[in-house]
Amino acid sequence: MRVAVSGYYGFGNTGDEAIALAITRELKAAGHTPLLLSNTPSETAQTYGSESAPRMQPWGLVGALARSQVLLSGGGGLLQDKTSGRTLTYYLGVIRLARALGKRVVVFNQSVGPLSEEGGRKVASALRGVPLIVRDRGSLETLRGLGLEGRLGGDPALLLAPTPGLTPDPAHVIVAPRGDVTAAAPALAETVRRLRAEGRRVTALSFMPGHDDAAAQALGADHVLSTRDPQEALDAIAGAGFVIGVRLHAVILAAAAGVPFAGVAYDPKVAGFCADAGAPAHPVTPDPDALTAQALARTAPDWGGVAGMKERARDSFGWALGG
Repeated sequence: MRVAVSGYYGFGNTGDEAIALAITRELKAAGHTPLLLSNTPSETAQTYGSESAPRMQPWGLVGALARSQVLLSGGGGLLQDKTSGRTLTYYLGVIRLARALGKRVVVFNQSVGPLSEEGGRKVASALRGVPLIVRDRGSLETLRGLGLEGRLGGDPALLLAPTPGLTPDPAHVIVAPRGDVTAAAPALAETVRRLRAEGRRVTALSFMPGHDDAAAQALGADHVLSTRDPQEALDAIAGAGFVIGVRLHAVILAAAAGVPFAGVAYDPKVAGFCADAGAPAHPVTPDPDALTAQALARTAPDWGGVAGMKERARDSFGWALGG
């Protein structure tokens, strides 16, 4: 079965590429043919050994959906209008087009929201009758507020595994900023200074080169790693003892690797993931005292809760595809 996947793919965001990697691996393992809608379809096809089609070219998009049996809308935080109303219009448009073509459509392991009142009405209208799988409990509540019922899954990137043989270094801390969350920068830099004074080695991890690089370089870390490769990011995290993430997928990949973490919740999706995982979540202007203490103590999440998230992420493929 050919499965089209709609997401923020081909833009050089390591977190979204981690989702793409996990989804393509799981679909192939189940005997399906993944087709990713991408901003850079040739690169995406080569990177993941999958089919790919241009997400913004109308005939390419129609053709991709026409030759697929299922559309998975997600993963990621696609159904929101905080960044732009055009974002929501695009992803709902893909859903409507696939439904018009008679395809099975599933909202797949997304976060839903934040939504304006108008955006909420659009989502409620477009998704009525569509199976809805979300990756955090907060999104379930958002759906209920719109008169919709969903099912709790898990972010597909939780299913990724580090390269075998990597050993966590308790004295190594990774900090993953976001270039557009400037309010967090002073506290993160102060936390890095304190950790280094305590003898910790700190790596600043840029998840979106060109967007996060300057923020990572400004932290005063021992090392800066800038990568678009989700496996490289995961392996770096697997070799650390603690992760502080403004980027959502920094903490998701930490959970996947079994490394303790704390999130800086610039967006509800970060707070939602940390809450479900039983991990610390800080406001967008975090307290360096608290962050430093947690990194030094390697404050652990609820690993049983994380295991449950991974199990739901794996099971969600069967829920979506009828397996």
